Amino acid sequence: MARKAIISTKPFQGIRIEVDTTVSFDEVLSQLRRLMGDASVPQVVTLAKEATTEAEFIQRVQERLVGESGFMLFHEIDHGGWLPRFGINRRVVRWILGNPLTAITMIRHDITAGLFAPVEILVTEKERGPGTTITYVRPSSLIFIEVNPPLHAAAKALDEKLEALIAKATAA
Repeated sequence: MARKAIISTKPFQGIRIEVDTTVSFDEVLSQLRRLMGDASVPQVVTLAKEATTEAEFIQRVQERLVGESGFMLFHEIDHGGWLPRFGINRRVVRWILGNPLTAITMIRHDITAGLFAPVEILVTEKERGPGTTITYVRPSSLIFIEVNPPLHAAAKALDEKLEALIAKATAA
């Protein structure tokens, strides 16, 4: 018997947000780090395996991994580390950040929400003059593509949480 994959498509449109600030690149990164916890996905998985209950997992994540903003930094990609080889002399980092306790508020309503949780931001030093730009795609515009009120509410809450983090990190 031949196996066959069925492919379906669901077009959607993401909304890109750019936040410009006169705050320096170093200060924005410093503020982001201060507001977030720092964890790897394997650390989260280990905590999940060690916890004997959902409540214990939640407590451990909140106590050990989550920062003031409710986010943790999972991974940093330093594009600025290799861009100079191509004549682009700007500092640029892509951060993957999230919180499994936030992710579950969406994934429990649509497992495919896991495609866009955790979220990503690009922090870029301005090309001319002092300052920084943070670019991201509004999470709800990626996560919520069909009628699903509980998913929509959870994704909008993630939008607000991410906006608050970026507002604090970019405040002059």
